[in-house]
Amino acid sequence: MHDLQTHIENYLEHCNTQKCLDEKTLKAYRIDLRQFAEHLFISDVTAITSSELETYIAGLHQKYKPKTAKRKVASVKALFHYLEYREIIERNPFYKMQIHFREPMILPKTIPLHIVEVFLSTIYTQRQNAKTVYQKRNALRDAAVIELLFATGMRISELCSLKDKNVNLYDGIILIYGKGDKERRIQIGNNSVIHILEEYKNNFCTEIQTCQHFFANQSGNSLSDQAVRRMINKYASLASIDLHITPHMFRHTFATSLLEADVDIRFIQEMLGHSSINVTEIYTHVAVAKQKDILTTKHPRKDFHI
Repeated sequence: MHDLQTHIENYLEHCNTQKCLDEKTLKAYRIDLRQFAEHLFISDVTAITSSELETYIAGLHQKYKPKTAKRKVASVKALFHYLEYREIIERNPFYKMQIHFREPMILPKTIPLHIVEVFLSTIYTQRQNAKTVYQKRNALRDAAVIELLFATGMRISELCSLKDKNVNLYDGIILIYGKGDKERRIQIGNNSVIHILEEYKNNFCTEIQTCQHFFANQSGNSLSDQAVRRMINKYASLASIDLHITPHMFRHTFATSLLEADVDIRFIQEMLGHSSINVTEIYTHVAVAKQKDILTTKHPRKDFHI
């Protein structure tokens, strides 16, 4: 009745069917809660006390970096919130527990804009110089992938799960389902990007219809995030770019570029699909180039004659 492992499985099923969490989040929850159950050696969930939790959290601090430890604690807290809500436990052992994490601020890594331009130019050059239809089609799709990543700031998971029915190229609107299945619409504001997406869709219409995803490989299967990562590494190597580029860096570059162009941070928050403005505010720390420009041209000291 009060078996911890059984309740963990029930909770994960609840997360899957009721909360509609994505596969990566569910996998992380499963790992975190399995580690928690293995560490405690307590099978009766009603017997778990604040003292056991404090010991477990202290162990996490010693073993993991703050960000990882914080996520693992959040997974366990969510489990006990569920148990309390379902009245499986009378009192949540996390009640009145004060948990502090000293997380170092890790600034998002961006790609200098001239490197983004070189990267895209390399893909288009590869397409132009392709010796086979197969290579030409792959380069066309690769250009469409990178153009959309950079044009919208969408996550790699959002791009790979993007359905054909949610792409309206006539109006230039993409319907995105983000974390927690949250829905947002984003406008493509560049005609060149829309053109390459239209060309890709017309060329890959059979594969797209086969898998119902907007981005597909030439076998008719949806494009995986690993395939996108390999593709990025390939063109970075061809362009002799030393910087290690990841899909998420296009998202960071998108956000930082808009912030440096004086776009209101709340608009950026909405476009990125952040539930909290606090998450978006990390980009204010990377707008160093804009700060320098402002302080060089706007600060009153420039008009002093000493």
